[in-house]
Amino acid sequence: MLALRPNCECCDIDLAADSREAMICSFECTFCAACASDVLGGRCPNCTGELVRRPVRPAEKLVNNPASTELVLKAGGCAAAA
Repeated sequence: MLALRPNCECCDIDLAADSREAMICSFECTFCAACASDVLGGRCPNCTGELVRRPVRPAEKLVNNPASTELVLKAGGCAAAA
């Protein structure tokens, strides 16, 4: 099950579980749409995998399967990936 991480690893903007601005790679590294396209060119800086829009978990499913609360932040933010 996807962790639905709560923030962008680059800029640390909040990404709610229902955000359509969240982008992930196959390892669930999570970035906002702006960082994914403008800074990272659609590639994960951690694994070089493709970044795609993260699916939204239906609200009723979040009750028993909540999103992660663990913040993940890339040291140095997006500047370290560029």
